[in-house]
Amino acid sequence: MNLTSSAFLHFADIPNQYTCEGDNQSPPLSWSDIPVGAKSLALIVDDPDAPDPAAPKMTWVHWVLYNIPPNSTGLNAGKSGIPELPVGTLNGLNNWNKTGYGGPCPPIGRHRYFHKLYALDIALPALQPATKATLEKMMQGHIIAQCELVGYYKKAA
Repeated sequence: MNLTSSAFLHFADIPNQYTCEGDNQSPPLSWSDIPVGAKSLALIVDDPDAPDPAAPKMTWVHWVLYNIPPNSTGLNAGKSGIPELPVGTLNGLNNWNKTGYGGPCPPIGRHRYFHKLYALDIALPALQPATKATLEKMMQGHIIAQCELVGYYKKAA
């Protein structure tokens, strides 16, 4: 399974327009080689370097999507952080307690942003609450493949 973006390369900087200093658009994402037998996909975007990469204390969740159809091939960039999602896709809550994408906005230092895509052997029920923790718990034992794309971001001085 592969996950890429036309906006940034793996282990490269995320452009401003996909951050709080720009338009806060969700970046375009493309995936391929989804395993046969996948019933749904899930996407989690998070930052394990919060609040300071020199002394991280938590992982900040930027985006949670699940029940993405396995025959989809990606997501276009989303205005206001909400791209047009494939039919059936459900949005979870980020750490701002909102659905949709919240772009990188690190208070200090250069942070890593992990875009993690999972292929699951089931479609999930609507999650209550629809958080990263709930999604990860529900995915246990159902992940048949996974991949990630990592981008970096540091606010302008």
